[in-house]
Amino acid sequence: MAATTADDTVDVLIIGAGPAGLMLACWLSRFNLKTRIVDKRDTKIFTGQADGLQCRSLEILDSFDIGHRVWRESNHMIEICLWNPDGTGRIRRSDRIPDTIVGISRFTQVVLHQGRIERFFLDTIKEGKSSLKVERGVLPTKFDYDESKAGNFNDHPITVTLRTLTEEEATPQQSGAIAAANGTKSGTKVQDGLFRSNLAPDDTDELIKATELNDRAGKTEVIKARFMVGCDGARSWVRQQLGFSLTGDSTDYIWGVLDIIPVTDFPDIRMRCAIHSENQGSVMIIPRENKLVRLYIQLKEVAVGEGGRADRTKITPDVILKSAQNIMAPYKLAYSYCDWWTAYQIGQRVGDKFSLDERVFLAGDAVHTHSPKAGQGMNVSMQDTYNLGWKIALVASGVCDSAILKTYELERKKVAQDLIDFDHRFSRLFSGRPAKDVMDEEGISMEEFKDAFVKGNMFASAIAVDYQDSLIVTRKTSSASQLITKEETGRTIKVGMRMPSFRVLNQSDARPWQLQERLPSDGRWRILLFAGNLTDPLTLSRYNTLGEKLAAPQSFLRRFTPASAKIDSTIEILTIHSAPRREIELSSLPEIFHPYCEENGWDYWKVFADDESYHEGHGRCYENLGLDSGVGAAVIIRPDQYVSWVGEVEDYGGMERFFGGFMVARE
Repeated sequence: MAATTADDTVDVLIIGAGPAGLMLACWLSRFNLKTRIVDKRDTKIFTGQADGLQCRSLEILDSFDIGHRVWRESNHMIEICLWNPDGTGRIRRSDRIPDTIVGISRFTQVVLHQGRIERFFLDTIKEGKSSLKVERGVLPTKFDYDESKAGNFNDHPITVTLRTLTEEEATPQQSGAIAAANGTKSGTKVQDGLFRSNLAPDDTDELIKATELNDRAGKTEVIKARFMVGCDGARSWVRQQLGFSLTGDSTDYIWGVLDIIPVTDFPDIRMRCAIHSENQGSVMIIPRENKLVRLYIQLKEVAVGEGGRADRTKITPDVILKSAQNIMAPYKLAYSYCDWWTAYQIGQRVGDKFSLDERVFLAGDAVHTHSPKAGQGMNVSMQDTYNLGWKIALVASGVCDSAILKTYELERKKVAQDLIDFDHRFSRLFSGRPAKDVMDEEGISMEEFKDAFVKGNMFASAIAVDYQDSLIVTRKTSSASQLITKEETGRTIKVGMRMPSFRVLNQSDARPWQLQERLPSDGRWRILLFAGNLTDPLTLSRYNTLGEKLAAPQSFLRRFTPASAKIDSTIEILTIHSAPRREIELSSLPEIFHPYCEENGWDYWKVFADDESYHEGHGRCYENLGLDSGVGAAVIIRPDQYVSWVGEVEDYGGMERFFGGFMVARE
């Protein structure tokens, strides 16, 4: 018989332990909240799956202090080569372009398989001394929701039954296909990702039925939760329980994927390549870590059958390889080692709703699906829960009003729809036949494809994400906002977008820092004071006046900070001045800008100078941000590094009104 039912009560229940679920768990592990995360599969990812990491994702991972691990292990994507048929039909390199737009971030795009990213998340959660662990082989089987409790965010309106699977039930079925280099007689069974592909049927219902009949299944638990987040993929059980749906369409384009160590005479095998053949289809090449190369290969020989879905039993590594060989001819392609393979049918869909009463949320593939060639799947999924995690945590911790939770759908649904629109165009340009000439209306213009590729790079990087006005993003600020919109720089501070990063120097020890490195993901809001040239008496006076108001007993800074907590525990203030560092003494600045505590003394990591370092040059932060050093600006940054508000340095009233709109006074 099954084990006796045990009850548990949690603040947050996360369903699904992929990148989206682990990003959320990483956020919540930073707070004193009881969280559980479960996944129906028995093990984490060790091969294959998503691999591309865009600039913004690396900035986010760095904010959790794991970006350096990704940067070190990954393969860096520097250049894209475009290959197209010439007048004789032979494929030739037609162009080279940078893989990442120059100057938009301190990072470039990299590739590293999903399993390593998940490992880094698990490590940082553990290093933070959190007791949170992924519970694998655990399946949710029943969901109940008490609407009468929805308005009380301290109550637990969610009830979920969890059932532990046997090892056999939790292990995904593999196809048993043999992967072999072309022309060899023997091969090796390799892991495939077909069980996660949209070509495979969902197995959740079968698993639930099996566990009900299987006496070997482990314990059953009933969980009460304040919040629940479904990060459980395109066939999301959570989405089904809510009655929400994905809307969109699928195409007839079938693509295979191989992760191999290639044996080839193709000259650009270690470059990212987009290859269009004359009539055999297309290939995208993604060079990866450990000598691996990922090939996305159009399978023109695999037809879509009844019901609009291809027969996955007809797709094997050998079928995928032969398609690649046909596309890349006359170049030769074989391999002696295949690490992983899968196949999928291109489709673009987005959810009609992202949450139920701001108590149950959907994120990642559970609320949007698209093709993987634009390198967006893992990135956008992680960025969903990066947006959501701190909001749930601050509401659950009593720091912010529950109204901020409404901004999750407002902000991320637009991103998802933009992604679907981009992928719809991009995937069709990639899958179409090249036009023979200007009169060939059915063919794809290669100039149009290149233009989409170049313009898509900005979108794909996620640097262009621009959140709409809301309770926590307001463009209605003082006239100072007009002083920082010098569009010719292209990298100004823009409300609703992530804070750009340039090098600044610590006032106390002259160490150079990237500005983003001083904005770690720890749940705090930040006020960046670009105080200007503090050797100027008028500029210094404005700065000192603000300091007096912030230090006053009734200031918003003290009102929103618990009496027993450090003054910077909810809102941290960082100063970046433009005076020569040697002409400023930290001790001459108001204490509120470098607070003192009896245990650690003065805080030497709050004041920075836009000045030249001894070894790393001048970051020219003010110049690159379009700031006038005689005027400066005050910038409020959300816990996820996005700009909420911009005003004048001395605009204490504007800051107070902004924070007063959603923060809860603390005792």
